[in-house]
Amino acid sequence: MNLGRPLTYLITSGQLTEDNFATEANGYVDRLFAASTDGVDVIQIREKALSARNLSELTRRLVEKLKTLPTKVLVNDRADIAAAMDCDGVHLTTGSLPIAVVRRIVGDAALISCSTHTIEEVERAAAEGADIILFGPVFASPGKGRPVGLDTLVRAAKAARQSKLVALGGIDELNFQEALGAGATGVAAIRALNDVRSRRAIIEKL
Repeated sequence: MNLGRPLTYLITSGQLTEDNFATEANGYVDRLFAASTDGVDVIQIREKALSARNLSELTRRLVEKLKTLPTKVLVNDRADIAAAMDCDGVHLTTGSLPIAVVRRIVGDAALISCSTHTIEEVERAAAEGADIILFGPVFASPGKGRPVGLDTLVRAAKAARQSKLVALGGIDELNFQEALGAGATGVAAIRALNDVRSRRAIIEKL
């Protein structure tokens, strides 16, 4: 993870299912490997349709594939899988176990990121020791509700204290610099960072 520039935080597309896992998983891992070689700093595995067994297997394959690269691999919500597969950490939602409990499972060296949508949630996550705080939606994003906007992002960046505040929601190659200019220390995306052209356009401008 390149700490000398803003973070790029890729969230997987959620397209894997129990039905297509056997045929699609290896290609999925290859595409994430390509994102890593492009310079993505963090990959969050967010595949909610997979069983614990297949999510564990996907995580194992990706960790093995990226073992010589600096990209950090986080598993969505499943601290047990993150610890068992020896990946870099876990991402928590507002409904997940408390950070202190998860820290006991994954260890002090693991990264913990968490989703937030209000300034109060940012303050709580920072106080509880989150390493990375995702905040949004900053811009309009399908199905994500009303965007919080750049003025609120400025406040969130200040509330994050020592945690890295990463802007999420509607991020693309045309607006990501606005989020960074508002104080975010990184940007997260599903569509823009999974798309090769958009991803490279963002990384080249950092």
